[in-house]
Amino acid sequence: MKKIVLIAAVALALPLASFAQSAADSAAKPPLKERAKSAAKNVTQKVVPKRVIKKVEEAKPISEETDVVLTPEDLAVSERVLTGTIKCELGASVKIDASEKKKGFFIVTHGTTRYFMHPVNSRTGAIRLEDPRAEAMWLQLGNKSMLMSQKQGLRLADECQATEQALMAEDMKKNPPKSLFEGADAPKK
Repeated sequence: MKKIVLIAAVALALPLASFAQSAADSAAKPPLKERAKSAAKNVTQKVVPKRVIKKVEEAKPISEETDVVLTPEDLAVSERVLTGTIKCELGASVKIDASEKKKGFFIVTHGTTRYFMHPVNSRTGAIRLEDPRAEAMWLQLGNKSMLMSQKQGLRLADECQATEQALMAEDMKKNPPKSLFEGADAPKK
């Protein structure tokens, strides 16, 4: 009989003990808002590998929507932009195609990265295309061109030459331009 009473007492005491333990635990825990804040602090952000980002960018079509309005001067500059595949140093190349949807705009492709660029008037006479979203710039001079990332602060492609630019570079080697420090020519008599 003692055994039965003892078993009954233990059976009644177990649920009461677990209830007392949970009440003590909840009294010791901070409120739910504070627990959520501390959990958010302890969460580590996963870093997405560059190769995954590159694949996503390749699959995503380039947006040709822009609020940039070209002036007549900008359209005149766009007519002088060299298009096609332009070879650069270190085996790189840049492909420039005129946009079919927007007159005066260009799609510039370097590797797997594509830029939607528009001409910007330059005081120096150089042809300059910019993509304000990607912060990239294509600079076309008479003898070479280059693609620059303004965001990263470096050249993505340098010493790019189309056929016309290569001819001008050869001509500049044969007939070098005067140095700024040489002064003007003497007047002819």
